Amino acid sequence: VDLGGGTGGLAVPLAEEGHDVTVVDPSPDALASLRRRAEDSGVHDRITAIQGDADHLADAVGDAPADLVCCHGILEVVDDPADAVAAIAGVLAPGGVVSVVAAQRLATVLAHALAGRFDRARAALEAPDGRWGSGDPLARRFDRDELVELLQAHDLAVTDAHGVRVVSDLVPSTCVDAEADRLALLALEDAIAAHPDAAVLGRLGAAVHVLATRT
Repeated sequence: VDLGGGTGGLAVPLAEEGHDVTVVDPSPDALASLRRRAEDSGVHDRITAIQGDADHLADAVGDAPADLVCCHGILEVVDDPADAVAAIAGVLAPGGVVSVVAAQRLATVLAHALAGRFDRARAALEAPDGRWGSGDPLARRFDRDELVELLQAHDLAVTDAHGVRVVSDLVPSTCVDAEADRLALLALEDAIAAHPDAAVLGRLGAAVHVLATRT
């Protein structure tokens, strides 16, 4: 199940690997694009598109619990993250895996500070929800430990938690205008992930990726 899977950027590659994927998304336009993408990729028979949100997960899955639920870029915008995680846990098969990617607080603090927006940086640092102000497009940002605790509170055993895009979002686009530059930046991200201090550096990532299993 791909919650908020939109146009199928994740679902279609999974289907191409032979998996059956149900995409649950509130946008009919996104689901229409998903269907076209699935048709073009020859995997339309492996993808089911359902308009809805986390509240509709149980209906979407039905009597067949999911082996994997992907929840990428969703918890920072839903009305209640705890309700969304409870819905995810409710549709996972025993031993099933949930993959969560969510925006991380310290990244926006650092980004605004480097841009000279010190008021926004401090607001994001001190606000309980990690927002930099009323104009912030996200409803909340997470700290790594906060997200881990949220999953554990719903009987999901966390097996891995690491930051992603530690430096990529901070690099000016003019510095990656060639393919060689892009590959070098990706190699740097890989090196950061493999560094002995990866756990510390990862807390500065634009997002945190957590994997957990249903106990």
